[in-house]
Amino acid sequence: MTKYVFVTGGVVSGLGKGITASSIALLLKSRGYKVFMQKFDPYINVDPGTMNPIQHGEVFVTYDGCETDLDLGHYERFIDEELNYTSNITSGKIYSSVIKKERKGEYLGATVQMVPHVTNEIKNKVYEAGATSKADVVITEIGGTVGDIESQSFIEALRQIQYEKGKENTFFVHTTLIPYIYGSNELKTKPTQNSVRDLRNMGIRPDALVCRAPFDTGENIKKKLSMFCSVPVENVIDSIDVKNIYEIPINYYKQHIDEIILKQFNLPVKKANLKYWENLIKTVDNLKGEIEISLVGKYVELHDAYISVVEALKSAGYKYSKKININWIDSEDLEKENVNLKEIFKNTNGILVPGGFGNRGISGKIKAINYARVNKIPFLGICLGMQLAVIEFARNVAGIKDASSTEFDEMCKNPVIDLMADQKSIINMGGTLRLGNYECSLKEKTLAHKVYKEDKILERHRHRYEVNNDYRKVLTENGMMLSGISPDGRIVEMIELKNHPWFVATQAHPELKSRPNRPHPLFRGFITAALEYQDNNH
Repeated sequence: MTKYVFVTGGVVSGLGKGITASSIALLLKSRGYKVFMQKFDPYINVDPGTMNPIQHGEVFVTYDGCETDLDLGHYERFIDEELNYTSNITSGKIYSSVIKKERKGEYLGATVQMVPHVTNEIKNKVYEAGATSKADVVITEIGGTVGDIESQSFIEALRQIQYEKGKENTFFVHTTLIPYIYGSNELKTKPTQNSVRDLRNMGIRPDALVCRAPFDTGENIKKKLSMFCSVPVENVIDSIDVKNIYEIPINYYKQHIDEIILKQFNLPVKKANLKYWENLIKTVDNLKGEIEISLVGKYVELHDAYISVVEALKSAGYKYSKKININWIDSEDLEKENVNLKEIFKNTNGILVPGGFGNRGISGKIKAINYARVNKIPFLGICLGMQLAVIEFARNVAGIKDASSTEFDEMCKNPVIDLMADQKSIINMGGTLRLGNYECSLKEKTLAHKVYKEDKILERHRHRYEVNNDYRKVLTENGMMLSGISPDGRIVEMIELKNHPWFVATQAHPELKSRPNRPHPLFRGFITAALEYQDNNH
């Protein structure tokens, strides 16, 4: 029978529930158990695909084309597993499903209510995850904070799951804040007590507390929390601030949280194999030298908007024991009059233009791409970054001065980037992009083929626009290589430039498949080129 771990949060948001859930999953997997992860988000949006990245951060895309919360990126990077549509459930998805069933008459005339209809739908999503994944343990993170009105239906559903499956098959981890009052030099437990009380009032007593604090809480605090929260003292787990997030699973391991969970599940406590993770920590803690990469985007004020890109860069740096310093550049700043690009990029060893939507900051990104091309600085373009690289090349090399994209100008005379044919009849914006895994055939003797070492690759996508095939000839005649094409020959997936040490761009989102101990080939190739540039120019 599948076992279920539920991770809730209290006191404040941003405590790292996603990292806690990921760490528990990693530890259970290290002991030989098959794990699966999912996130419940209480917002009404069906998915985060139409949400502003400044508000919500990155949209992570699963291999099967589900637009999800960024925490799923943490999940995949920690457990090195590909998740799917059952991994991200929102209130919007739950309500849509319930309403659809009501319209079909599936409730046989019953009055549709939060309990049982909405809660049953939530429970079904948990059970579906277990059934389809065939996991020994399903770990479910509940977004938001206990007490939020939006999450009450989820909490009630989890209470019912515990009642139906029993304590021996369910385990509740409550993440909470232990604030430190500097004036009195005290850690305070009252916020946690109140948070647990709220949870207990909803019918759930946590089995373990994960306490976020600036340092170890100490035995007295743990005993106090144990007494007032009815949690065994050994189940009060410290989650102290760390410089390296990869240390967190090891910190939990030392406090036996995985053993505690397995014992409640009546499952054997198999020997853990964490050697590879310990090696990763050792690598990250002993980086030698630095390298600067400029990331040019329009959501740079919230770094989480590009979190998978950042982690992919870091992972590529680990391969060379190098720390990646990111120069965060707002593309709109590059559009200002008399901007000094030479000064902005003076210490840069590589320029990366990531994905995005809309026409804000576009000319600034094109300026950055032009600077990388002209000055032979390693360049990596992702999704929109590739499209803009094509526009810049068309304007400044191929002589098509008014080249543009119909995303920015529907009436442009030379749309070198155009809306995909199968997108032109679409009205609804949510969940309708070209999403998920698609194949790409690589051309031999290209940089792409060299780093992938494969003829055919599989990458995740999220886009509506593509290179206009009417302009392929003029682009290639002027020195652009179409290094990756969809197997049917219809879509340009990757481009690079002749006579440039490293100028590569992809329509895909390779950052989504990068792992801390296994950097993505494109990012590894990009950082390799950046290191060579650094050696030769700085």
